[in-house]
Amino acid sequence: MATGSLSSVPKRLRMVEDFSCTRCLEQNLTESADIYCEKCEGFYCKKCVILHSQFHTKHMTCGREDIKKWPVSKAVEDFLRKCEVHEDETLTQFCHYHSQLCCSACVGTIHSQCSKVTQISELTNTQPSGLEGLSVELETVLGEIKTLQISQEASIQSLQRTYNEHSEVMIEQMCGNLNTYIDECDNNSVGTSGGNEQYLKEEMCRSVLSIVNEFDNITAKELNKMRDEVISIKGSVTSSMHKCTSLHNDLSHLHEIVQKIGDHKQLCLIASIKCKHIIQQALTLLGKSGKALIVQSNAKHNVRIPSDKDVCWITGICVLTDGQVLIVDSKNQKVKLLNQQYQVVSHWDVNARPVDICLITPSEVAAAVDTFNKHEVQFITVNQGKLVPGRKFQLQHECTGIAHHYGDLFVTSGKELYKYTLNGKLICRLYEQHGSTDLTVLKCAVSPTGDRLYIISHGQDKLLTLARDGTLLATYTDTALERPSDLHVTPAGQVLVCGNWSHTVLQVGWEGESKLATLATEEDG
Repeated sequence: MATGSLSSVPKRLRMVEDFSCTRCLEQNLTESADIYCEKCEGFYCKKCVILHSQFHTKHMTCGREDIKKWPVSKAVEDFLRKCEVHEDETLTQFCHYHSQLCCSACVGTIHSQCSKVTQISELTNTQPSGLEGLSVELETVLGEIKTLQISQEASIQSLQRTYNEHSEVMIEQMCGNLNTYIDECDNNSVGTSGGNEQYLKEEMCRSVLSIVNEFDNITAKELNKMRDEVISIKGSVTSSMHKCTSLHNDLSHLHEIVQKIGDHKQLCLIASIKCKHIIQQALTLLGKSGKALIVQSNAKHNVRIPSDKDVCWITGICVLTDGQVLIVDSKNQKVKLLNQQYQVVSHWDVNARPVDICLITPSEVAAAVDTFNKHEVQFITVNQGKLVPGRKFQLQHECTGIAHHYGDLFVTSGKELYKYTLNGKLICRLYEQHGSTDLTVLKCAVSPTGDRLYIISHGQDKLLTLARDGTLLATYTDTALERPSDLHVTPAGQVLVCGNWSHTVLQVGWEGESKLATLATEEDG
């Protein structure tokens, strides 16, 4: 088989630069090839092909428009066959249990206990590569990742805007307080003289200093806390963007490889398996994992503490990145912090009814609080095993659920879904469903990419899937989902819904249209 050379071979997938001219390489020059001659088994640039045509008038050549007829370059073949774990080894086998390509070293170590490992050469006649379909799927996923990157960049800009707006409002408020007090002093100073005037000046200085100190002690702390939130969320977004960029590069170059490996059966099969593996990584990043979860075990933990006056009624759960868990105990009006062993190590008395909770940063949450005369969002920080309440903002409607995604807060009222910024500014009402039943919009959750919103309609036994702008995309009902009371979306986009009356936990596909698994029933507790 003829082998072409590549002008550059960097690490990982960034090796499909282009075919280089054979004649130019002989002269230590690097020039991209435009023509391939099957008879000569050589590649030629526009300049060298003229000389080739003069000497070999009857040789049939093919240009880049027929690049599929070109032989696979050695660099492409070496890359496809190279083991990612043992870089000096060549992929020769396939583990059916792990669905992984492996070399002889892998078989002797990682897959030594696997029951079925087959030579790749034996699979070429039984497993179709399906490269044409994969090529289309690669293009689709590439487009979705690009859209996600644009959305993430917009999230960072929106976060910074929110912080800037909040800072301006706080500073304007302080300046307003100062101006109001100075005006009052001017009015009171009319007709005063001597000692009274001196007293007013001293009083003015004390009051101005008090206003400034109040700004330093309260408002400045609030701004600093919000700034830290913005920095933390920006870090999460940036990390996700880096993953997107890396996967986008890998997919792009695999897509390029797929176009160039022709009908070589083994390479087609290897490329197909590698493509599927990276596509699955991309779908997980996009929150479109179709993998059903498997419950390995369950356990029961008591979260009651001596100061509780009623039975514990947990209406919201939030897990921190370090494994600590926060729960809202609605009936006892508490937010409780559990350690990794699910023991209560701290709590905060809300003195109102907390109904839900969501993660803001790795050490901060937002709790939704709702009573007959109080509807608010309360921020709480976990600091050295203690719960420290921070800022809060009031709502002009009831509050039944809360979710967060990259600086956007989504709050349900029982019949509507609202979108807020972190500083409490109402952006819009995204969805509403009024009817004869109550709690038609009970709680919500957001997909990892923020492009889908999920709502449970408690009164109508439904799971609703919305687009980012609130457009209804799908409605799911199930006899095993009676009076849904809560829901959760995993980082991979797996949607979990809890049925209160049916005593079930179901996993629904990310599209919100079908059930993937029943994870728990009444028999499980």
